Amino acid sequence: MPSLYEILIVSIASPLLIGVYKDGLLIEEITSEQKTSEVLLKKLMEISKRYNYTHIVYTNGPGSYMSIKLTYITLRSLEILKGISFDGCNAFDLNGQKPIKAMGKLYFIKEKETIITKKFDEVVEQRFKLPSMLSEVTILDDNKPLYILPAV
Repeated sequence: MPSLYEILIVSIASPLLIGVYKDGLLIEEITSEQKTSEVLLKKLMEISKRYNYTHIVYTNGPGSYMSIKLTYITLRSLEILKGISFDGCNAFDLNGQKPIKAMGKLYFIKEKETIITKKFDEVVEQRFKLPSMLSEVTILDDNKPLYILPAV
């Protein structure tokens, strides 16, 4: 039976993280400090030359709205053009449930199952990590972007 390759994309904060998974286990990690708009499609095309992946999981929020939109449009295009399916996952699964930058001093936090914004006077470090197994990520029912707009 051929190996199953999948991709996990964390594009909501810098650096951009892309993980390649074989049979659910992380085999390659790619990082980039470039903007998602400049590098995501290029990286996915490079990866496709080495691995025949058929499924992608991406962090659909909360986080950088522009990166979420660009990632969704890129993945939707790959789905239409190449038949590559994709799902969304919650960003809190990839940062140890820590606050995620919204804007200014506002951060998204997760209280039970609800995502709200909270002001922090000190800067909260943004550190995301690709899990060693894709099964550690909860796949959401909807792959559309999760837009939670903070009150301004």
